[in-house]
Amino acid sequence: MRATANGKPVEQMLFRLLSVYLKPYTKLLLAVAFFQMSQSIASLFLPSLNADIIDNGIAKGDIGHIWVVGGLMLGVTFVQVACALCAVYFGAKTAMSLGRDLRAGIFHRVSLFSEREVASFGAPTLITRTTNDVQQVQMFVLMACTMFISAPILAVGGVIMALQQDVGLSWLMAVSVPILLIAIGFLITKMVPQFQRMQKRIDKVNQVLREQLTGIRVIRAFVREDIESKRFEDANSELTETALSVGRYFALMFPIVMVVLNVSSVAVIWFGGFRVEAGMEVGALVAYLSYLLQILMAVMMATFIGVILPRAAVSGERIQEVVQTETTVLMPLNGITELSETGSVEFENVEFSYPGAAQPVLHDLNFSVHAGQTVAIIGSTGSGKTTLVNLLPRLFDATGGRVLIDGADVREIAPDTLWGQIGLVPQKPYLFTGTVASNLRYGKPDASDDELWQALETAQAAAFVAGLPEGLQAPISQGGTNVSGGQRQRLAIARALVKAPQLYVFDDSFSALDMATDARLRAALAKEASGATKIIVAQRLVSIIDADLILVLEDGAIVGAGKHEQLLVDCPTYVEIVESQMVQGGRA
Repeated sequence: MRATANGKPVEQMLFRLLSVYLKPYTKLLLAVAFFQMSQSIASLFLPSLNADIIDNGIAKGDIGHIWVVGGLMLGVTFVQVACALCAVYFGAKTAMSLGRDLRAGIFHRVSLFSEREVASFGAPTLITRTTNDVQQVQMFVLMACTMFISAPILAVGGVIMALQQDVGLSWLMAVSVPILLIAIGFLITKMVPQFQRMQKRIDKVNQVLREQLTGIRVIRAFVREDIESKRFEDANSELTETALSVGRYFALMFPIVMVVLNVSSVAVIWFGGFRVEAGMEVGALVAYLSYLLQILMAVMMATFIGVILPRAAVSGERIQEVVQTETTVLMPLNGITELSETGSVEFENVEFSYPGAAQPVLHDLNFSVHAGQTVAIIGSTGSGKTTLVNLLPRLFDATGGRVLIDGADVREIAPDTLWGQIGLVPQKPYLFTGTVASNLRYGKPDASDDELWQALETAQAAAFVAGLPEGLQAPISQGGTNVSGGQRQRLAIARALVKAPQLYVFDDSFSALDMATDARLRAALAKEASGATKIIVAQRLVSIIDADLILVLEDGAIVGAGKHEQLLVDCPTYVEIVESQMVQGGRA
């Protein structure tokens, strides 16, 4: 068994995962065990009955005995087939249900992750773990339900029944079975490291393909098609090379099994001929041959599970890494469910650091936002503006100090209550596959069409939506790629407005708008959401110049706070920003 990074064998990780997720299907597994046991026992009876027909029916010319025992064989065969069908049905049902539950478990866990955990894993590997890795574990369970129980019964029962027929040929089993085990075991040891590489290379292909599909416009704009094609070809070739390596070892397995089976059959007939001369009955020899083949087939089934186990174990480990990862944003057990709904915000000595960072991203943040105020946050790139606003909806948790909304620490507020209080328009607005209406109703499913049009009007998006042939029912593709950047931003703003929260957070949400549209939107926003608190992160001075309070960030700290006129006097950093934009504007 191979050890993981924390010292635990990956097989142990897989079985621990299965013990949790297969527990609800104990009855189905018991049914599988019963039917597999029944069909295996039925299989063990057939060679003995066949020997009886040969020795006591055919050899003696007793037609009646042939009919009786033959009818019994047909009955046993019918029971065997029926039990095999039931075992496969219940096994498949268990495996498919397990796959469903694993996917749901990973999705539920990832939905609780903060931005830190999502960034730590990365989207490509999370997708692979939810799909391909779950499929490997699911396949292992299906094969185990089909073969795992019947293999030992056939092997042990076959040995006992074969010895009952003739002990003198038992040395053939002592030779053929170890040879088969050694050969298959050697192949498995060669395949194990390849399976580990394969899952990682599937991750890499997923990552490259995802990046290229998402960034297709950038690739074409910089004429990088050939380079990106080569990059995908390299990743795909690595995966293909690994898969071929596994396939070569796997391709050797069945020829080896067939060689051992056929050579063993020849040996039984050859040496059995001498035993027949010594008094062994022909029917017993035929039965012995059948039992030897059953034993070898049972060994082959066991080794086949052994082939699937390493890859399933690697996949199980990867799934366990996700479901056992605790989010750094812990939800309160008995969180506050009612707030004053004023939208006030307060930062008390707030600090935030990434794990292993030499210094905090944010430090010594102290400011208050009163209900209904418009607060702007400005600063150079990398000063911590987005990180600051991400602390409000708990996309991250502060590593020091407290973030308060309506006087309550955000870590003590029930998640639904907290998120219901905030309307977030992120730096990169994202729209979901559906329609304009379905996206706008994302935060308020029961919103009327009038409410949607009112939000669109405020967000300066009503004109272009009305110009679409389907209006509110116009289709939106994944990510909103079928609309422009400015339209996507305005739809994201309208989505937040439909929700009508007490606190709006606009994270550089006006950057794709021209200045005239920006001005109209802010004027409409001040009118329609006058009672709500608004926090605006912006790079453009025109977007924040009229704010009640402007916070200037530099290297994660507030170096200036006040209105525009005051900051022009008191804050050199703010003056530099103003002067740089005035120079750029003059050149423009």
